[in-house]
Amino acid sequence: MAKALEPEDKISVARNRAARHDYHVLDTWEAGLVLSGTEVKALRDGKANIKDAYGIVRSGEVFLINAHISPYERGGYVNHDPTRLRKLLLHKKEIQRMIGAVERQGLTLIPLELYFRRGRAKVLIALAKGKQLHDKRDDSRRKDAEREIARAFRSR
Repeated sequence: MAKALEPEDKISVARNRAARHDYHVLDTWEAGLVLSGTEVKALRDGKANIKDAYGIVRSGEVFLINAHISPYERGGYVNHDPTRLRKLLLHKKEIQRMIGAVERQGLTLIPLELYFRRGRAKVLIALAKGKQLHDKRDDSRRKDAEREIARAFRSR
């Protein structure tokens, strides 16, 4: 039997908070990252930003672009390029599903969260469709209404 994951098994490094505001998230996958040694050390220090990052599919492989991992302070001359192209590790069927959705349906791959699970760096990548301005307004109206309802119940 598989062991249920405990909340402490996941150590979050960076989150893309604006992603759910700007996109309709259709599907998510957990992917491994191919990193160099100084990148892993910088991630353990919490020096990452995935706000402007997105995924691309190139020659049957998935890559993460614009994910900024700051150079490791004590890295010296072996330090990495902060915004280099990083390969994502996924199963072949997952990659084929992504290829179909990205190329045929015009969807986008965006990272939602960067974290460590059992000592390995992982990224939660989502297949998403961009929201229009009116969709964002509807979401904010719905959230405001929910907040008002919760406030009314608390005051009772």
